[in-house]
Amino acid sequence: MKTLTLKLPSSLEASLASASRRHGVSKSAIVREALQNHFSQKEAASQHSFAALAVEYCGCLEGAPSDLSSNKQRLKGFGK
Repeated sequence: MKTLTLKLPSSLEASLASASRRHGVSKSAIVREALQNHFSQKEAASQHSFAALAVEYCGCLEGAPSDLSSNKQRLKGFGK
């Protein structure tokens, strides 16, 4: 296993030390688990399309014109 040295603000180190004592594991074990979770979440998020990630927002405007994003007349004045 490789060794990594990092600098932490005092408040973050205190939180890490407290969690280490509370869970009865080393600070290194907590950091390894946090890094693993971080990279797992990034990998999972990158496997979804934007539409899949934004599905709860698709079609959320009630009463809006159905051609709001495709009718060039409705886009006049935007982006200038």
